[in-house]
Amino acid sequence: MGDQQQRDQPSSMKGLERRIVEKNRRNHMKNLCSNLNSLLPNNNIPREGELSRGDLIDEATNYIKNLETKVKMAQQKKESLLLQKKRSRSASSSSYEAPKIEIHEMDSSLQIILMCTHDNQFILTEIIRILLEETIEVISVNSSITGNSMLHVVKAQEGTTTISERLKRFVNEHRENI
Repeated sequence: MGDQQQRDQPSSMKGLERRIVEKNRRNHMKNLCSNLNSLLPNNNIPREGELSRGDLIDEATNYIKNLETKVKMAQQKKESLLLQKKRSRSASSSSYEAPKIEIHEMDSSLQIILMCTHDNQFILTEIIRILLEETIEVISVNSSITGNSMLHVVKAQEGTTTISERLKRFVNEHRENI
């Protein structure tokens, strides 16, 4: 009987080991399903306990396919808008003028004259931001419309040659990117 017990013991240990491995596998699958469920929107999915694993996987598959469709539609819309923007730019490029800047140092102030189209109004904002970044006080800003262009005159406290070069460089870089 001693020999029989020794033969049975390893097989019962193997059976116990298989049960532990299987239990760990089931727990791991349960955790994975729980994680998957937490990633899905809860608007049409019942609570976790009410969905079988197969239903959960089906729901996740449908959700992913729906997201793929939305991404494709968004990409098509983006391409369409970019094409439309490109066409409108090429149509108006003949009448488009690149922004121009003149900087004059007068008495104890700096006068910046900027000519740009209505589409490039952000340039004025950026020029003012650059001045403030350099702690140069903006005294006044006057703007007027001339045809399809805007004329901006900015008066600021006296600046340095460095600020004049930085402003010119900014406008020139923008002109090159158009």
